[in-house]
Amino acid sequence: MIKLDLSKLEGFLPQDYLEQRREGLERAADMLAHHNGPGGDFTGWVTLPRDYDKGEFARIKAAAEKIRRQSQVLVVIGIGGSYLGARAVIELLASPNYNLKQKDTPDIYFAGNGLSTDALLELIALIGERDFSVNVISKSGTTTEPAVAFRIFREMLERKYGREGARERIYATTDKARGVLKGLADEEGYEEFVVPDDVGGRYSVLTAVGLLPIAAAGLDIDGLMAGAQRAMETLSAPGLDNPAWQYAAARNALYDGGKKVELLACYEPSFRFFSEWWKQLYGESEGKEHKGLFPASVEFTADLHSMGQYIQQGERLMFETVVKFAPKGEFIIPNDPANVDGLNFLAGKSLAFVAEQAMRGTILAHVDGGVPNILLELPAIGEDTVGELIYFFEYVCGLSGYLLQVNPFDQPGVEAYKKNMFALLGKPGYEQLRESLEQRL
Repeated sequence: MIKLDLSKLEGFLPQDYLEQRREGLERAADMLAHHNGPGGDFTGWVTLPRDYDKGEFARIKAAAEKIRRQSQVLVVIGIGGSYLGARAVIELLASPNYNLKQKDTPDIYFAGNGLSTDALLELIALIGERDFSVNVISKSGTTTEPAVAFRIFREMLERKYGREGARERIYATTDKARGVLKGLADEEGYEEFVVPDDVGGRYSVLTAVGLLPIAAAGLDIDGLMAGAQRAMETLSAPGLDNPAWQYAAARNALYDGGKKVELLACYEPSFRFFSEWWKQLYGESEGKEHKGLFPASVEFTADLHSMGQYIQQGERLMFETVVKFAPKGEFIIPNDPANVDGLNFLAGKSLAFVAEQAMRGTILAHVDGGVPNILLELPAIGEDTVGELIYFFEYVCGLSGYLLQVNPFDQPGVEAYKKNMFALLGKPGYEQLRESLEQRL
């Protein structure tokens, strides 16, 4: 299980901060367990690692095998929670350089997460003449960015393989009963997977939303679910010794004490998109009613030579949560007889040892500079470890939202930009708003 180190919070929080939040944590955990808090209809993820649809899970593995056999490229179309989870897991487990590696699995590209013409044209060029399949992920099928991308890649597939051939290469992950994409998938005969009604997008990585692309990359989704189930069983036990309770309480106490930013740090470059997934999870869950910590991220040690200055001596508005994985292997630093760089004092030591001391020194420096630190220590990166970390962050997020007294499972603010965009694009029904916006612009 994740090892949580809160020792570097001493001096930043009152000693009884955890006890002060006992009642709130008990209430939050009870609401998650019984699905009866604000947004309770979207808490199916709480028991998902145990109660997931085993039949669909088997179909996901079969479809992934078909994709690997049939295609050299898989284009995953989705935005937000329909995009970040899969990319986070693939990059963390298989490398940010996954598409550059020699392998017997398809390259995986992500589309529909923006509106850049340049990015789209580059992706089409990268696919080239290679055989490809598409996994389109959308609850409704009408979200602008993925809908536009799907229209483009569906036409490409039908032009290359014909309508019948395209049907065999399109996988729709969507609502089980309604929506534009569901209707199209039924009509065309695409293989379908379900976005569960009781799991919101940012909590959906352990559903078909994330599992099909992850499995297509050749990763062990059984191991991923096993790690998540282990975390679920551990974190379901109530009490102040529960690491999720402790982390949620510490975050809440730091926020109440004036900290406004949580900075997620990791010393593994492959963690970058996991941080992006984490930022959506916490930002969309807590950022309501003018409340909530702002989730940000850094990659150490690289960002110690850029953002490090601000962290050390800028405004004291942040705390750090550092994620540390045990190394998978070992690399020994060689001796240089000339000692040109003066680093022979490191000769014979492992690179992991140097990284460990860099991390420890950084934590102490930042704490001395007024930045509280929380440390999460995990075994080496692997499917079970990543599954455990996903569930840990999700569960803490649910607790944290309820401690903050917001609904952690809706996102009303996301709709504001969409209304303005639809009006400016001339969507029927938005004429009056368009006139108002044009005047302002």
